[in-house]
Amino acid sequence: MTIQEIDRARVWHPYTQMQTAPPPVPIVRAEGVYLYTEDGRRILDGISSWWVNIHGHGHPRLNEALARQARELEHVMFAGFTHRPAAELADRLVALLPRGLTRIFYSDNGSTAVEVALKMSFQYWQNVGQPQRREFIALDHAYHGDTVGAMSASAESPFTAPFQRLLFPVERAHAPYCFRCPVGCDRATCSIDCLRRLESILASRGDSIAAVLIEPMLQAAGGMIVWPVEFLTGVRQLCDRYRVLMIADEVLTGFGRTGKMFACEHGPVRPDIACLSKALTGGYLPLGVTAATEEIYASFLSNDRLKTFFHGHSFTANPLACAVALASLDLLIEDRSMDRVARLEALLRSRFTALRSRPVVADARILGGVAALELRAGQGGYLEPIGARLAAEFLSRGLLLRPLGNILYFMPPYVITDAEAHWAIDQIEEVLAGTRGD
Repeated sequence: MTIQEIDRARVWHPYTQMQTAPPPVPIVRAEGVYLYTEDGRRILDGISSWWVNIHGHGHPRLNEALARQARELEHVMFAGFTHRPAAELADRLVALLPRGLTRIFYSDNGSTAVEVALKMSFQYWQNVGQPQRREFIALDHAYHGDTVGAMSASAESPFTAPFQRLLFPVERAHAPYCFRCPVGCDRATCSIDCLRRLESILASRGDSIAAVLIEPMLQAAGGMIVWPVEFLTGVRQLCDRYRVLMIADEVLTGFGRTGKMFACEHGPVRPDIACLSKALTGGYLPLGVTAATEEIYASFLSNDRLKTFFHGHSFTANPLACAVALASLDLLIEDRSMDRVARLEALLRSRFTALRSRPVVADARILGGVAALELRAGQGGYLEPIGARLAAEFLSRGLLLRPLGNILYFMPPYVITDAEAHWAIDQIEEVLAGTRGD
């Protein structure tokens, strides 16, 4: 039987339950920026396999790191035990992260990294004698994951709609969506007036707020919204003024995606807690990290067992994942990946800015190795049917893109060559030429 025949009978895929959805594409191998199908086609991976791959598929250094670790230790529980890959990775991450984030808590993926951050900040205030601080603030258009706490912090969307009665309430502040400014300002003349909503909440209820949770500089699933850096610095200043914790969800933005190793460096600001995953292992294995300050860590050190942070996963700090993550960090430095991202950003700015003049294009947004077009199609939103139509057209041309409704974005592995990037953008130009706006 073919992969597709077995898959159709047994596998439940995310987001593809519509009876009219095309069958999943069977992939048998991958190398560099390309995926190879069971029937012999080659597909350029234009979204880094859901934003995780940065060094390209099948990288020899990552393959060897994984194989070497598998020969030594595949897994051991991390409660009461430790191992060299986890210890060394924590040490490396602390050296890279904004100064002051000194403690590394491991979990399994981006959603759990956020879940840990929410629970950690909530319990921190109990441990230091301020149990009234039990509320959270997050932003419009936020997306933080698919577990219950992460969904609660996310804005209402098709991802959260069926589960509303499971979710806890979260205060919502404006996001700096400059193209569709929530307070009607023009970016050229505004004073980041959208921050006032966050300031108002903190001024009236700051003593009850545990933390403000943001996706710094780039809100991805919410529409590839690129921020003015002043909004990021403003959030940090407000959290300081009202003595509230700041959580940075860098699950997507970490490890170079925005042109800095971490998006908070654009400020630069230091969050009290940072969440990492996706590119942490170069796209090889699931691994989550929640990094915290020494002050937060110290609040859990006690002979009182009730102050313990009772959170853990069976595969916490899996040695295979940690070993690959260490190799990925080596490659980021040795391959001068940040220079690669800077070169890619220049190429994207040139090509995508030119596309802004197309009748179907409403806005173009570029940051680091990410470029997005907001199309004039329907009312917007993830379920906008133009997204599925465009995805199918690109796939027929050998290009994997997965628009977020009317938001068409390109986020390739950093190792993409100029020629490969130009080819992909040529396909975007050709498809948009035959696409109608409203």
